[in-house]
Amino acid sequence: MSRPRWLNDDEQGAWRAFYAASRVLFDQLDRELQRDSDMPHTYYEILVVLSEVPERELRMRELAELTRSSPSRLSHAVSRLEGRGWVRRRECLDDKRGQFAMLTGEGMAALVEAAPGHVEGVRTHLFDRLTPQQVDQLRAICEAVVDPLVPDHPLLRRQGAGTSGERKEGP
Repeated sequence: MSRPRWLNDDEQGAWRAFYAASRVLFDQLDRELQRDSDMPHTYYEILVVLSEVPERELRMRELAELTRSSPSRLSHAVSRLEGRGWVRRRECLDDKRGQFAMLTGEGMAALVEAAPGHVEGVRTHLFDRLTPQQVDQLRAICEAVVDPLVPDHPLLRRQGAGTSGERKEGP
């Protein structure tokens, strides 16, 4: 049996800071989305993913993968979103077990309404606290962590500067 590769003091401090920052940041953003838009971050993420794909629909299996959710958890969330009229399911014609989730006009409107507040929260709680160099470092660090675990992660692939220099907002 190999010996554990324990973290040194610097690594332990960095790990705990990363863990605390990510938990606290996502908890804050979730509270703000619920307060301002009556939707948890999980629902917001589903709406964002659906809004960025052709025809605004995906197979449930693909949506689960993109949102890093279990099929049963996603199904429950989509049921709630259907209840709000934001998402509609339809059967897959060539696979009787498959279903598609489709973003409705009402769902797109809810996303458009929620996005400015969410982006402001991301800016206030993260980017306003960092220098441009730290933003570059944060991106490089996150890509270095994600790439070996999930090569060509779709959320990283979709990000980038638009023609006007505006950045696309994601989950």
